[in-house]
Amino acid sequence: MSLPEVPGVLGARDVMATAHAIADAQEADGAIPWFAGGHTDPWDHVECAMALDVAGEHAAALRAYEWLHRRQRADGSWAAKYEKGRIVEPHTESNFCGYVAVGTWHHHVVTRRAGFLEHMWPTVQRALDLVVWLQQPGGAIAWGCGTGGPTEDALLTSSSSLYQSLRAGLAIAAELGIDMPDWELAAGRLGHAVRRHPERFRDKSRFSMDWYYPVLGGAVRGDAARRRLAAGRADFWVDGLGIRCVSDRPWVTGAETCEYALALDAVGEAAAAVEALASMQHLRESDGSYWTGLVFSDGKRWPVERSTWTGAAVILAADALCRASPGAATFRGEGLPLGVDPSSVVCAGEVDVAAAGSAVLCHATK
Repeated sequence: MSLPEVPGVLGARDVMATAHAIADAQEADGAIPWFAGGHTDPWDHVECAMALDVAGEHAAALRAYEWLHRRQRADGSWAAKYEKGRIVEPHTESNFCGYVAVGTWHHHVVTRRAGFLEHMWPTVQRALDLVVWLQQPGGAIAWGCGTGGPTEDALLTSSSSLYQSLRAGLAIAAELGIDMPDWELAAGRLGHAVRRHPERFRDKSRFSMDWYYPVLGGAVRGDAARRRLAAGRADFWVDGLGIRCVSDRPWVTGAETCEYALALDAVGEAAAAVEALASMQHLRESDGSYWTGLVFSDGKRWPVERSTWTGAAVILAADALCRASPGAATFRGEGLPLGVDPSSVVCAGEVDVAAAGSAVLCHATK
């Protein structure tokens, strides 16, 4: 496996320096915080582990997955935020839980480590059973859960990410020879909601992630995806700097720009994807780390932090563009099952997930 190289943008040494900046922030217990000494959330932690695998830092990535394995709560969840081994925000965010499936599948296809899928399967199964339990009648998935139960709202970005997570979970199950029909149905219903029913999600269209995530997560593809990305470009793209995090704010962010590049690559827009990755390199420091964003109206870095997950997004985008690792196809959805089309299932909206064996408490108190 070779290191990613994007001519004129990033060389192999650049990618390795960024991976080292991520690894240097990893804590002794395996957690990968936003920056050295900062807090950890499970989603960004997984993204960083995936980037480490792309760079060949497999031992560090494995420590990150072991952290997830050890810290998972009885209901399949993780807390939203940890600091130095302590839970500081105990509530659950559904996409934080689901992303372990994407990372687990990615580690498997990159490393082919014997026994890894079998070891991580109980963790993945509990996490995705919780996600399915949080699915609403219309197919969207509640964005969170706490001591009072699931939230009423669903978020388009979160649900789009969870569509990818459910498909990755189905790929893992298939590799292990396990049937998960409730996950298949949940993925189909969720993909349908993302594609066809924007009214089932809270309106956060000011945020760039709601623009490109239905494409990035794989629910929207083909001409519909290209039209969606083209339609939002005027609101979010800033020439030479990347994309705005919020449409009405003079603030570009590196990770969102790299995710946009991944979405473009997924629909065959390679030249535009390279342009996006190149545009955010103004956030790079000499040690390979990346600032989170820039307020371009006054030229100030904000927030004043170099985030591990921004560096991780750079590595994953570079890998996708140059097809360096076996994990490069992850965001194109290659090899991931689609789930079951809800229109082909009688009474799909009335499926009793609990009858399929999910034992979810959602207490979020461990």
